[in-house]
Amino acid sequence: MFVFMAVFSFVVGAVVGSFLNVCIYRLPEGASIVTPASHCLSCGQPIRWRDNIPIVSYFLLGGACRYCKAKLSPQYPAVEFLTAVIALLLFLQYGLSASLLAAFLFSAALIVISVIDLRHQIIPHCITLPGIPLFFLAGVLWMDVGPLDAFLGIMAGAGSLYFVAVYYEWLTGREGMGGGDINLLAMAGAFLGWKALIHIVLVASLTGAIVGIIAMIWKGKTSQYAVPFGPFLSIGAVSYLFFGDYLLYLIGGP
Repeated sequence: MFVFMAVFSFVVGAVVGSFLNVCIYRLPEGASIVTPASHCLSCGQPIRWRDNIPIVSYFLLGGACRYCKAKLSPQYPAVEFLTAVIALLLFLQYGLSASLLAAFLFSAALIVISVIDLRHQIIPHCITLPGIPLFFLAGVLWMDVGPLDAFLGIMAGAGSLYFVAVYYEWLTGREGMGGGDINLLAMAGAFLGWKALIHIVLVASLTGAIVGIIAMIWKGKTSQYAVPFGPFLSIGAVSYLFFGDYLLYLIGGP
């Protein structure tokens, strides 16, 4: 039974990942994520069900549209596989529970936010703004986060990044962090509580600095080379889902 549920979690994650790809492509354009049905972005031909099997169809089709032979982005199987792996790991972490559902929905939102931020350098408010109250409730009801901890998470998450953004712009004359990052950290604080924020920001800063340095060296850019911060905040938040309790234990938390 356990093995079946683990496999089932992976499959469901891959299917959800296919839908997340739709959100990633359509939300920045303000298009509906419901209609029209999935279609080739090059020729507009509707995609048949057998060509829309997560992960598998991309490779069976050779990474190209069946009709016009236009190349399909490797983002499709990558997002599907990432979502499937996270679903499986969350099942192993939380078991079959309401916490699993809440953590998976939170992670799915972070995947959409991260890929959109990488592609367009924006974090859609249509996810983060409603996400703050929704994940506040989910955190309180299903993640054992107290209402006060969740509220302080919102305030500290938004306030800390706003403080950084204002003073960075004052010191450098350049905008270093947008409102989307602020809303994203507030959403994470609402779901995970204020104690999670230190972990999230430290992991985000460390991974962001490493990737930023590598990108500057690789592309020969200056220190002004912009690296979206949303994906690194998301990495910090997801890592807290798996290691947060252990870290709190190490520092003597409850």
